[in-house]
Amino acid sequence: MIDLYTSPTPNGWKASVALEELALPYEVHQINILEGDQDSADFRALNPNGKIPTIVDREEDNFVIFESGAILIYLAEKTGQLLPGDIKGRSQVIQWLMFQMAGVGPMMGQANVFHRYFPEKIQPAIDRYQNEVKRLFTVLDKHLAEHEFLAGDFSIADIANWCWVRTAFWSGVETDEFEQLQRWAATIEQRPACQKGVTVPFDVNEMLTGATEEEEFAKNARVIVTGLDSE
Repeated sequence: MIDLYTSPTPNGWKASVALEELALPYEVHQINILEGDQDSADFRALNPNGKIPTIVDREEDNFVIFESGAILIYLAEKTGQLLPGDIKGRSQVIQWLMFQMAGVGPMMGQANVFHRYFPEKIQPAIDRYQNEVKRLFTVLDKHLAEHEFLAGDFSIADIANWCWVRTAFWSGVETDEFEQLQRWAATIEQRPACQKGVTVPFDVNEMLTGATEEEEFAKNARVIVTGLDSE
């Protein structure tokens, strides 16, 4: 059994989607970022950086893993799935995983902050981060024009990037021009494990796609996707 400490954010979903895809049993512990749960002594004992997601593998003497990319690699290696065993195949997956960790996640997180949450609208900052997100989407789109998935078969690289790309609306970025990116995202969206994983610890899909306004959604649930969670 694995304990998953998480919130409804793209980084949190990476872990829950992977756990679902790998059919690993897990218990969810919701961390309310807005209430400061991440700063509790108990949680800091697990993750000194005070970020989500964090997992504890009970089967391995309560081994703790934090940082979403490290969690994905650990789970893939634990099960022998979603990460090739050969050195070149493994490298290709990790390259695209790092692409998300270093680029897509941080840039979309900053776009979210300046587009939605910053107390004043600083248009140059909004433009800077939204344009960088579009540049990164262009890289993905061109690569996906020649590949069904990012690195051979469906892998942790696809999980990591998809969990962020699917929230483009929240960053104020349109994806209509990225046909291959849309094709890839739609394919992954059809996977039952992915559908389930992005409803952990609760479902915020309507808000993130614009189907429900943030103010209306906030009456029933409080959530934020700004980079307060972890890569």
